[in-house]
Amino acid sequence: MRDGPRARVGRCPGGWRRAMGRPAVLLLALCAAGARGLYFHIGETEKRCFIEEIPDETMVIGNYRTQMWDKQKEVFLPSTPGLGMHVEVVLSRQYGSEGRFTFTSHTPGDHQICLHSNSTRMALFAGGRLRVHLDIQVGEHANNYPEIAAKDKLTELQLRARQLLDQVEQIQKEQDYQRYREERFRLTSESTNQRVLWWSIAQTAILILTGVWQMRHLKSFFEAKKLV
Repeated sequence: MRDGPRARVGRCPGGWRRAMGRPAVLLLALCAAGARGLYFHIGETEKRCFIEEIPDETMVIGNYRTQMWDKQKEVFLPSTPGLGMHVEVVLSRQYGSEGRFTFTSHTPGDHQICLHSNSTRMALFAGGRLRVHLDIQVGEHANNYPEIAAKDKLTELQLRARQLLDQVEQIQKEQDYQRYREERFRLTSESTNQRVLWWSIAQTAILILTGVWQMRHLKSFFEAKKLV
């Protein structure tokens, strides 16, 4: 999961959290695009990784769809049968050319999501280019509320209340995560300051010992030369 390019996923308005190693203008365009999500191009044997900052006990859903570049028609077409994607989160799993993956975070922090095709061709002969459409939804944005309303037979008011409760719960998780990050930063800062203090004390002690040694050495030298 460490090889291949990686991209840190940022937060966009409306709960969209995603980014690619692209210029900032493209990132802003993706954030404004809304529900259309994003797509990126990878080689047939290339791996692309994303980093998503997620609070604990938060559900994440990723929807993807792959297309293969057709050299004759010079357009991206649906992938041929058998060519799918390999998705790595915490556990690796093989998926088809189109589908979704779901996981729930158990610890807060960065979660790396990697995707690459299941092509078995050697890198020398694997010259195909893939277009992968990816949509990552985190927290309450991953809930399918029409399906929940139909399953639980909720009225419009009850569904809206359910959405508000989920939003409040997600906000609380985000606040807990920010407090967790603040605590980690505070501990790191205290550790760094303590190390700087001890290093300053060590430098001072070394300078004092060096000065004492030089004074004794010079005194012995002058006594040997009978100058003192």
